[in-house]
Amino acid sequence: MKEGIHPKNYRFVVFKDMSNGDSFLSKSTAGSKETVKWEDGNEYPLIKLEISSTSHPFFTGKNVLVDTAGRIDKFKRKYAKK
Repeated sequence: MKEGIHPKNYRFVVFKDMSNGDSFLSKSTAGSKETVKWEDGNEYPLIKLEISSTSHPFFTGKNVLVDTAGRIDKFKRKYAKK
């Protein structure tokens, strides 16, 4: 690997999945203006996620239909002529 291309300022950050409320603590260089108190009593920067492994259909095995209204309208338009 090339030398000097990886950041050196890793710190603990809390990642929160906004779709189901799960949180986990990990190291990251991502910046954040928000903080949250973690289970150990310390305060850490908070990074909000739209989706994580705890809510993604591939990892959970649950199929979530996000755009059902759009799919129904497309189906009706396609077969309305026949």
